[in-house]
Amino acid sequence: MAENPPTASAKSELRRELLAARRALSPDARAAAAAALAVTALELPELAGAHTVAAYVSVGGEPGTRALLDALRAAGKRVLLPLLLPDNDLDWAAYEGPGSLAEAAHPGKMRLLEPSGPALGPDAVTEADAVLLPGLAVDGRGMRLGRGGGSYDRVLQRLERAGAHPALVVLLYDEEVVARVPEEPHDHPVQAVATPSGVRRFSS
Repeated sequence: MAENPPTASAKSELRRELLAARRALSPDARAAAAAALAVTALELPELAGAHTVAAYVSVGGEPGTRALLDALRAAGKRVLLPLLLPDNDLDWAAYEGPGSLAEAAHPGKMRLLEPSGPALGPDAVTEADAVLLPGLAVDGRGMRLGRGGGSYDRVLQRLERAGAHPALVVLLYDEEVVARVPEEPHDHPVQAVATPSGVRRFSS
């Protein structure tokens, strides 16, 4: 039985509202946001100075990351992208450009674009200097609201076990920086958020 059902319920309600707002965005608005995000994210010192960045390929209504992935590669960064495992954990492989992505079908889930190169193992993320996290919202304390699937909770736990401390950066639309995100004991704050209009860093 959940220890804090009100928090879980509040998260579910906020997720529904935010996902509905994303669905309402026009294709033009999404394209403009993706282009702007590729520029603003690189303004973060944590990304500008990183050698290896663990990122992800956006899906559905998420802020677009494809232009950002190419900008990171063009800046000489090693970019790692996730491969979804059957238990919802993540393996990783290097991003070698748009042609290296292949559509992957996972039973019961939406189709994802994943890197087609060799899998490097779930622990490869511990080599990253910065980790880009998907999410639905972040608040002024840096608390992030995820999709609820648990994949990135595992990533954060793996980093903690390894004693790795990469910069954690969430990518969002401007309106998804909110006053307060409901939190649970396992939630981790992020160091920064990048949105189409700019970046914000949080004190640790």
